[in-house]
Amino acid sequence: MKTFKGGFHVPDNKDLTASESIKEMPIVTDYFVSLSQHIGKPAELVVNVGDTVKEGQLIAKASSFVSANIHSPVCGEVVDVTKRKNAQGNVVDYVHIRSNGKQDVDLLPKLDNPTREQIVQRVGDAGIVGMGGAGFPTAVKIQPKDPVDSLIINGAECEPYLNCDNRLMIERVEGFLAGVKLLAKAIGVQNVYIGLEANKMEAYDTLLAQEGVINDKTPKQEGDIVVVLLKKKYPQGAEKTLIKACVNREVPVGGLPSAVGCIVCNVASAYAVYDAVVNGKTLYKRLMTVSGRGIATPKNIEVRVGTPLTAIVDFCGGLKDDTVKLVSGGPMMGFSLAGLDVCTTKTDSGFLALTDKEASTVLPTPCINCGRCASVCPMKLMPMYIDFYATCGDYDSAVKVGGAMNCFECGTCAYVCPAKRPIVQSVRLTKSKMKEKK
Repeated sequence: MKTFKGGFHVPDNKDLTASESIKEMPIVTDYFVSLSQHIGKPAELVVNVGDTVKEGQLIAKASSFVSANIHSPVCGEVVDVTKRKNAQGNVVDYVHIRSNGKQDVDLLPKLDNPTREQIVQRVGDAGIVGMGGAGFPTAVKIQPKDPVDSLIINGAECEPYLNCDNRLMIERVEGFLAGVKLLAKAIGVQNVYIGLEANKMEAYDTLLAQEGVINDKTPKQEGDIVVVLLKKKYPQGAEKTLIKACVNREVPVGGLPSAVGCIVCNVASAYAVYDAVVNGKTLYKRLMTVSGRGIATPKNIEVRVGTPLTAIVDFCGGLKDDTVKLVSGGPMMGFSLAGLDVCTTKTDSGFLALTDKEASTVLPTPCINCGRCASVCPMKLMPMYIDFYATCGDYDSAVKVGGAMNCFECGTCAYVCPAKRPIVQSVRLTKSKMKEKK
C-alpha cells in the first residue's frame, strides 16, 4: 500500500455507518440556502421575494470567474432573503424557500457524447464545486493554466466517521465512473487514478469488478482507470499527500496540483458531473454522513442543500443526553458548532454528535516544546511556532518562522499535542489577519 511521509494513525470510527445504505432525507417545510457556499465571490440573487421556484431552478448565478451557480432545493416560494451565521460563524446572506409539497424538477437538456467545451459549460451551469470541503468551483479547476497529464479522484475519505464517499462508490458505482470519464475528457487526460484507503475494501472490490478498472499492479491499457490502494493514515486524502502517494510527485510549496501535471477531484463531485451531463440535474442535493455516538441512529443520507440541522437530527432519531460536542464536517477539519441553528451547504460531508468519550473537553495548557506537532506535520512545518507567535499577535513571524500560509489545516498537530493547544485555530487566525493586512 502506498502512502506519504508524516501523518499518523487515528481511530477511524467508520464502523458506525460503513454498512449503512444511503437513505433519502424527506422534504421539510423550510430551507435556507446560502449564497456563499463555495470559494470565491458569493453568487448573485436572480429571484425575488414572492417568486415561485421549481426544484433545481437557478436562484443565484456565479458573480465572477471563481464563483458558482446556486439552485433551489425544492419547489416552493421565496419567502425572504436574510442574514444568518454559517457553520464557521460568519454572517452571510441566505435565501429562505418554503416548500409547497410539489416535486416539479427543472432539468437542463441532457447531453449525448458531449465535447470538452460542453462538459465544462455544463459543470458551470450546474453549480458543481469541490464537495470534499473546500468548495472550489469545478468548472474553474478543470480548465488549468498549466499542462496536466493525470486526473486523481480522491476516494481516500480519511476523516474519521465519514462514509458518504465510500457508500457512493459502492451503491452508485456506474454513475460515479461515468462522471470520472467525463472529467477526464473535459481535462483532456488519459491517466486516471482513484486513490482509496485500505479501510474501504468493499468499495475497492466493487470498483475492480467494473470493466476498464484495474489496480496499480496490473499492466495499464489505454482508457483504463487505475485504483491505487493507500495505507490507512491521516491525512491521506489531502491533495498534496494524495498526489505523492498515487503518482510520487511533490507539489511545490505554495503551488497547485497542476504545477506537477495533476488535477484532484472529489468522489461526490465526479458523480455530480455525471448527474449534470447525463441526467441534466443541477447540484442541489448531496450525500452526507450523520454519525457519532451522540446521535440515536447514525446514517448516510442524501440531503438537499439548505436543510436545517434540526431536521436532520430528528430524521436520525435525535441527540443522546451524553452529547458534548456538535461538529460540521469531520472531527479533524470540521467546525465545532454552538448549536443546531445551521443549514447544510454543497460542501457538508458530515455532521457529528460526539460524546465525552469521543471529544476532548480538556482546556489547553502551555506548550511543553515536545515537538510532536512538527514530527507529524505532512507539510514539514513548525506548528508550535505558528501557535506561539499567533498567540503573541506577531502574525508575520507565524508566517515566516512557522509557515502558517502553507498549512492546509489538517489538524494532525492539534490531535497529537499533549498540551491540547488550539493550533488549527491559530493557523486560521493568522491567515485571516494576513488577508486583512494584504
